[in-house]
Amino acid sequence: MNTKSRIASILDTKTLDSSVTGFPTFDLSSLESANDLEFDLPTNLRLGHLVEKIVSYSIQSSQHYKLLYENIQIKDDQKTIGEIDFIVEDIRNQQLTHVELAYKFYLYDPTISSKLNYNWIGPNRNDSLMEKLEKLRVKQFPLLNHARTASQLCNVDLKIVSQALCLLVSLFVPHHFKQTLPPSFQQAIKGYYVNLETFISLHSDDRLYHIPIKTAWGIDPQDNEDWHNYASIISQLEINMFEKQAPLCWQKQQGIYTAFFVIWW
Repeated sequence: MNTKSRIASILDTKTLDSSVTGFPTFDLSSLESANDLEFDLPTNLRLGHLVEKIVSYSIQSSQHYKLLYENIQIKDDQKTIGEIDFIVEDIRNQQLTHVELAYKFYLYDPTISSKLNYNWIGPNRNDSLMEKLEKLRVKQFPLLNHARTASQLCNVDLKIVSQALCLLVSLFVPHHFKQTLPPSFQQAIKGYYVNLETFISLHSDDRLYHIPIKTAWGIDPQDNEDWHNYASIISQLEINMFEKQAPLCWQKQQGIYTAFFVIWW
């Protein structure tokens, strides 16, 4: 995996703002970190933890923010009851902020609801935007005010700590989707999704493909150098469909690069 591409892809991912989430927004662009950040990344981390490391390094490289705490496990009688992602200080005004971070891939299924926000689901339909926001509201953000948090962060006046959400999203819409979405969603669209039958019908001999590993999701497909023909990839997609796993695919066609999910549902 290209480390530089992985770092850049995270820092360039669009953030869903407060008009959607209902929480104050912490946008990574406010860090004004040095351009072209590059540092060693662990090779044995899951995607979510990899993103946390990249954002942590970016905060530490920021001109405006200081990283005070990260990944604080809050324990009650030796049992972990939750984790606070970051507490940062704005060095310009000494404001402390509890920042929760999430990196999500959501697909738009307009058949779910008449309410736009309810139609964003995970590729395998086992999570959703609204479920994530509810978890933040009832569990993750209230953790700051838990008695055990105060005892573990005894040198911080938690009453003056503000809270903000950094929800980084890559969004995918149905193939040939024509509707224009509100700007917060529209700017985050990275591609489309199809079922296997549609994928097969769309194939042409000038197309090459790659199925990236999960830790590479979100990287720009044009940074990939490992491409495969249709015959090499269709058998893997058939296995994915049988196992009810929706993989992310990259496509190269005459110098044009595309990202899409192949869904089983």
